[in-house]
Amino acid sequence: MALISTQSLTVDERVKGLSVELHRGEVLGLIGPNGAGKSTFLHALVGLEKYTGKIESDGIDLIGFSRTQRARLIGLQPQTVSSAWPISVADVVTLGRLPWGDEDGDAIDHAMKLADINDFSDRRVDHLSGGERARVWLARVLAGQPQVLLADEPVANLDIHFQLSVMDVLKNYAAQDHGVIVALHDLSLAARYCDKLCLLKDGECVAIGSPAEVLTESLLHSVYGVEVDIDLNRSPPVVLPK
Repeated sequence: MALISTQSLTVDERVKGLSVELHRGEVLGLIGPNGAGKSTFLHALVGLEKYTGKIESDGIDLIGFSRTQRARLIGLQPQTVSSAWPISVADVVTLGRLPWGDEDGDAIDHAMKLADINDFSDRRVDHLSGGERARVWLARVLAGQPQVLLADEPVANLDIHFQLSVMDVLKNYAAQDHGVIVALHDLSLAARYCDKLCLLKDGECVAIGSPAEVLTESLLHSVYGVEVDIDLNRSPPVVLPK
């Protein structure tokens, strides 16, 4: 049974009848141009957008879940993150424990280790670079230990080293009997790290399946309007515009 599944999920005109399944151990990548509906879909899953259709976890409709139950099940790293207060990195990560009503030190320490932010845990979050802040907010989500981790363009503003580091964290988290849905613009990273891809255009699913099934010249040209060089047999795979 799917860890999370949607049936004809619709959010006004931004997401139109999207049906997907995520199983334990999987990374599902959402790809598509700006405005395709990736962020809106993630926000609907976590309960930030009103929707029609159905969202289920292990066959149970989330419509009956309280906000706390939903927050324990699904954690979101949003595309844009900021803090209104000049608090420490450790305090930001601790906020990830709010759905549980505790400050589990082991969970917090483990999350900071996974996101590789221990070296600056005492610094103020407003004194960090954009890439450093992105890793802090990923640690905040990890501290909540959600069954389903949603990440909206988590590698934006990161250098190459930390792009790979963050994607490794997400892949490893999924492998620990969790599930990850990640919105990505980098199609090479999508091919490298995702078990399944959902290609969106104008709120609709154009294709869903393995990277080999979705990352084809014809499909990508129909969605992005550009010619693409694809080599999925290379290690790591490469998908680049011509």
